[in-house]
Amino acid sequence: MTTPKKPATPAQRAEATRIREGLPFPLGATWDGLGVNFALFSAHATRVELCLFDDTGEVELERIELPEYTDEIYHGYLPDAHPGLIYGYRVYGPYDPANGHRFNPNKLLIDPYAKQLVGKLKWSEALFGYTIGHPDADLSFDERDSAPFVPKCRVIDPAHTWGHDHRVSVPWDKTIIYETHVRGFSMRHPSVPENLRGTFAGLMVDDVLEHIRKLGVSTVELLPIHAFVNDQHLLHKGMTNYWGYNSIAFFAPDPRYLASGKIAEFKEMVAHLHEANLEVILDVVYNHTAEGNEQGPTLSMRGIDNASYYRLVPEDKRFYINDSGTGNTLDLSHPCVLQMVTDSLRYWASEMHVDGFRFDLATILGRYHDGFDERHSFLVACRQDPVLRQVKLIAEAWDCGPGGYQVGNFPPGWVEWNDKFRDTVRAFWKGDEGQLADFASRVTASGEMFNQRGRRPYSSVNFVTAHDGFTLNDLVSYNDKHNEANDENNQDGSDNNLSWNHGVEGPTDDAEINALRHRQMRNFFATLLLAQGTPMLVAGDEFARTQDGNNNAYCQDSEVGWVNWDLSEDGKALLKFVKRLIKLRLTYPILRRGRFLVGNYNEDIGVKDVTWLAPDGTQMTTRQWHDVYNRCLGMLLDGRAQETGIRRKGVDATLLLVFNAHHDIVNFRLPEVPDGGFWTCMVDTNQPSIRGQERFEFGHEYSVTGRSLLLFELQHEEEE
Repeated sequence: MTTPKKPATPAQRAEATRIREGLPFPLGATWDGLGVNFALFSAHATRVELCLFDDTGEVELERIELPEYTDEIYHGYLPDAHPGLIYGYRVYGPYDPANGHRFNPNKLLIDPYAKQLVGKLKWSEALFGYTIGHPDADLSFDERDSAPFVPKCRVIDPAHTWGHDHRVSVPWDKTIIYETHVRGFSMRHPSVPENLRGTFAGLMVDDVLEHIRKLGVSTVELLPIHAFVNDQHLLHKGMTNYWGYNSIAFFAPDPRYLASGKIAEFKEMVAHLHEANLEVILDVVYNHTAEGNEQGPTLSMRGIDNASYYRLVPEDKRFYINDSGTGNTLDLSHPCVLQMVTDSLRYWASEMHVDGFRFDLATILGRYHDGFDERHSFLVACRQDPVLRQVKLIAEAWDCGPGGYQVGNFPPGWVEWNDKFRDTVRAFWKGDEGQLADFASRVTASGEMFNQRGRRPYSSVNFVTAHDGFTLNDLVSYNDKHNEANDENNQDGSDNNLSWNHGVEGPTDDAEINALRHRQMRNFFATLLLAQGTPMLVAGDEFARTQDGNNNAYCQDSEVGWVNWDLSEDGKALLKFVKRLIKLRLTYPILRRGRFLVGNYNEDIGVKDVTWLAPDGTQMTTRQWHDVYNRCLGMLLDGRAQETGIRRKGVDATLLLVFNAHHDIVNFRLPEVPDGGFWTCMVDTNQPSIRGQERFEFGHEYSVTGRSLLLFELQHEEEE
């Protein structure tokens, strides 16, 4: 069914003499100093109208038909238009859901290339291309105008004085990622003025930046900041899509994060973070949009060219393939959709000076209709693009589609979230049986997955916690999730948390339990920061932040989801310990080697890079590896091992790590090593104040407290 064209009004006929042909590139609305060029891709539309609004975005002033169509691009040029102009599109074409077409010119549409949005989405039945409640459901056609309820696009002036700003470009082996949420990080910070809290400007406040800088991390990873939609059902419950994994405009920062209302605020935030020698990485969601499935609203791409933008069920294109679990899936196998995503990435890297990206549900981005392919055009494009191949690319290498789990299978040039590190490390310190062999693999960067094709240990992004799940404090304080505040009968969020409350569910006054919980948090941090690979921390974990047992705070734009900066004495002590661990990691290159530790003896230099030790100081036997009750392990890192492919001895420090997940003391015999010397204890999670003051001879039996981790450094006698 096709909507008949409405006859042009006198005003529209007059405007036809003003509009010029323009160019089909670049896509979007581009100001050239004299006017604005508008270009919109649609392979199946029959007509496109540019709709102009007043400065409030509430009054539609005129509609101008884009006069030219070149290579599936509708385009036109307004010679007197300028930055600040507010616009949207109405797109004509067949309304034929069975064949994948859902054109409806009654629905005002957001430009997929819009650089700024104004106004809020107001939920209304008019947003839907079909009539809600109609017997034919989404096969029906709704004629109500959606313009009063849709955010509008604003033409921007891209000019910005960056001064001396430049990409920080931290080497991967020195990268420590700090994951945080723009709004949640500053909402309760006492140094942030109320009018700046929860915004990009809030992250520029001196005390906020100083905390991150002094912590010692290298890279700030921001949860999604692309303009996103609050789900209707959440608003009805007084909640929001707090995390923002519901994008609708891949070039525009969400207006809620702009205290000034100006795009320059984001650029200024990046410049401030760069000035503090911190990289900026964006968590990006290119796997789906906020338009949902066939029952969702028509906000942008669905009304522009549904059959091109989305993956549809081949046998019945009325329905959407839902590999994202959110209703729809973008089709990056389509060249123009691929172009949109890579254009977006280049925009953020080039124009906004972002240093890298973490890709949500990245398997989708590499999936053709017959499955994941590491040679997918998107993955190839990122590796070949002269801009994108220079920034950090991080994959969340799974989704809910067929063959969705692809950790270790992304091509060279990518690093990947390693959820196996999370699960194994949690299980090990909880005391689960049979974890020793997997644990050894995790702390050596999971070589069975990543040691191929010249990939390096940093390819494994190690984490114990992330935004999704328990905070570290809650991980050691709750056996079960407590998501009642989400109003979903505690049925949302994962039930597989591998957590342990250590005897009491939630907060307790029991000093012994609290002491054990804090030791376990130190164990988790020490394992994360002393292991091979790229560590990722979550904001607030460094001082024991809690979400009261909520492991799915996606809808909690509240004190549940915000970072609480009112630190307890225990929280301050943990923060001090984490800072020291980060300093140790950066001090000892052997903790972040560029080569995988494989445990093989190198005959040329007479050195074994890593040796696994039993508590008696001897090398682990096969029987000991397979003993499911064995929970104590030593890891000897020989600083003389090859640092690079050149066959020569290294000159790093020799270190010994001891992991004891037993509930009781284990006496561990400190090993003898060639060239003599003695051991000093640099870290003992049972005694966090230890700093290498005491000397321990070879053969000394160190009493390793139950559930604790130790780091020793080999020292040599000073020559007289």
